[in-house]
Amino acid sequence: MSSLHDVPHPHDDDTAPRPAGVNRRALLRAATAGGLGIAFAGSIDAVAGTAAHGAPTRVAAGYGPLVADPAATLALPEGFSYRIVAQAGVTTLSDGGEPTPSDMDGTACFATGGGFTLVNNHEIGGNEPFRVPARDGLTYDPGAGGGTTNIEVDADGERVGEYVSVAGTHNNCAGGVTPWGTWLTCEETEARAGGALTKDHGFVFEVSPVAEENPGNSPVPLTFLGRFAHEAVAVDPDSSVVYLTEDASGPNGLLYRWVPPAGFSGEKWELKALAEATGGSTAGALQAMRCLRGSQHVRDLSEATRPGTRYQVEWYDVPDRLAGTVPTRVQLPEDRVTRSRKFEGAWWGDGGAYIVASYARTEDGSVNPHDGQVWFYEPRTESITLQTIFGVNPAPEQDGTNFDGPDNITVSPYGGVILAEDGEGVQHLVGVTDQGQSYALARNDLNDNEFAGPTFSEDGAILFAAIQSPGHVFAITGPWRRPSNGS
Repeated sequence: MSSLHDVPHPHDDDTAPRPAGVNRRALLRAATAGGLGIAFAGSIDAVAGTAAHGAPTRVAAGYGPLVADPAATLALPEGFSYRIVAQAGVTTLSDGGEPTPSDMDGTACFATGGGFTLVNNHEIGGNEPFRVPARDGLTYDPGAGGGTTNIEVDADGERVGEYVSVAGTHNNCAGGVTPWGTWLTCEETEARAGGALTKDHGFVFEVSPVAEENPGNSPVPLTFLGRFAHEAVAVDPDSSVVYLTEDASGPNGLLYRWVPPAGFSGEKWELKALAEATGGSTAGALQAMRCLRGSQHVRDLSEATRPGTRYQVEWYDVPDRLAGTVPTRVQLPEDRVTRSRKFEGAWWGDGGAYIVASYARTEDGSVNPHDGQVWFYEPRTESITLQTIFGVNPAPEQDGTNFDGPDNITVSPYGGVILAEDGEGVQHLVGVTDQGQSYALARNDLNDNEFAGPTFSEDGAILFAAIQSPGHVFAITGPWRRPSNGS
């Protein structure tokens, strides 16, 4: 383990308000239902594979058993180590000297110069101790404390510096990488101007990993992507279509796509130019997903309980994407949308968008309970397939293979995916192999707060990930390889 383990860390409460999303820890658990662990349909690298459906996965060895951390922070397999590259309230910003902001969340990694730049979300909604400080040319609303910082590291993952890349946004949760080399950071909120807030929120903002490109660009809301409780996005590199998840309740959220207008070429800051043009809030088409089983409407994705379940998809235009009078998720008739509890992470890979639904309970309007689904949307066939489902976890306080509450997701260069657990009890980075078997890649030995923002460096040598509160960003290195499917 790295000697950087001995960096002191303050503790704070995970009590920040989540205006439209729902904090899973606040929900009483339902009775145990279904199986335990996850089931998977075929290879995650061969989407919609033909393996037998519905069989619970065996637990994979992955990279081996986790070794408890002497510093009581991050348990990893033998041979792996970590560095702390940012720590809320401890490390400082190189552009002003203030403490690193609180509540790290969705993150992207870009190769820059001889190292990497992380664009790191801060899910700050009001009560966190360390806000993203306002900066000239980078601030959307001075009354809001969220935003992003860019963390520069060298090729070995050593911290070089950190600075503000957008400020004055609210509850920045996840986001997505664009094919043109930027990060789309999402506000998980439906808050309107009032009180401390001077502007409406619930938008997406584009951020560059290059510092000098952000002033005057990053604080422009991309209003045509809708005003709702955004969670994450995935961008199709061929068509520039943007897929967007909504983490909302009462009723549950939707999956959207934005189809760019004719002539859109997918260049840096072209989205910003669209937003600022006349009629920019209606550029392109924002549409909501409807799923069909044959001719039968699927009202909620929790209807699917067997990996390999596949639905055809239709898309319907959202009438008022700025949600002037009613939220976007209730503007279409119920038979024209398919909902899901806790739409969370999204990541583009393998020719489609991986979409995470964190959990579902019948008392929240879901058809069936579960502790996490991973879906794969394939544009070529206009279909969405259930890849992974976690049964309801009966003993989240016990460490083992009973993972629950997947949130952020990334595709691993070594096969399969990595999921950040945001569930009950013990928290993990969970790997799913390309043969559909699950394993623990890391364990939070510090507290029971969520993992967030897993993302690999371009060369695959470093996995960056965070514990949201009290706030650590890690660079994880080790003997990366294809994880073992053996037990």
